[in-house]
Amino acid sequence: MPTQSIHDHTPIASVIIPCYNQGTFLEEAVTSVLNSSLKKLEIIVIDDGSTDNSLEIAISIQQRHPKLIQVLSQPNAGPSVARNLGIKQASGKYILPLDADDKIGQEYLLESVNKLEQNQNVKLVYCEAEKFGFKNKQWKLKEFSQAALAKDNMIFVSSVFRKSDWKNAGGFDERMVWGWEDWEFWINLLKSGGEVIKLPLVGFSYRIHSCSRRKSVNRKAKKSTIALINQKHSAFLNEHLGGPLRNPRTWSKSINLASSWFTAFQDYKFKRNLLPILFDKK
Repeated sequence: MPTQSIHDHTPIASVIIPCYNQGTFLEEAVTSVLNSSLKKLEIIVIDDGSTDNSLEIAISIQQRHPKLIQVLSQPNAGPSVARNLGIKQASGKYILPLDADDKIGQEYLLESVNKLEQNQNVKLVYCEAEKFGFKNKQWKLKEFSQAALAKDNMIFVSSVFRKSDWKNAGGFDERMVWGWEDWEFWINLLKSGGEVIKLPLVGFSYRIHSCSRRKSVNRKAKKSTIALINQKHSAFLNEHLGGPLRNPRTWSKSINLASSWFTAFQDYKFKRNLLPILFDKK
């Protein structure tokens, strides 16, 4: 367990909260972090060019906790840019991204940091989760494997990792403005190896809205996002899916297998038709 002292305010973990027009929920998110059993932490809120009063709300919260909270502001550029900005400013060894409308449980951050402190081979720690808001239910997450990660994302963005690993992975890809930036980052972080731990506690609450950013993504944007993932991670996807990521994503392996069978069949037909020509004695 990391040593903690009431006289030592150097943070061991930094919680990064991008906020775009979510000031209504921001205090709830920040309060969940302040209630954490891990006390050696800092909170960095990044206002991503909000058009409502989110920045004013963030500053108001910061003024009540000036030693624990920083507020940054940028023109609207999306969550990847906002998270990267916050992480660059972070003093903590460990990073937890948290969206401004979500919450964490009291023990989640402390337990995650303990796992990372105990084993340098661990690259990522997450936990059981629940959904709340528009719908309330348990979030049933698949068990992690690289093969499963290649097919779809089973890890939410509010997972804990080392800042040094974020730097080595090149951060969140700032071209991914339509979603899946967390999935692409996990692939980049984990494709070279490293252990992943899922804690057996419900430590994350994901707010459901009637319309999410991903649900509102149009077909062209989704296609370009998939193309970018295929471009960056072709070897990883080929190893685990037998080819590129497809749409729908969960059918990728089946489509690639069918495609390889079709190609092999076409090749067989070509060779079978070619043989009589090659050996025609006329």
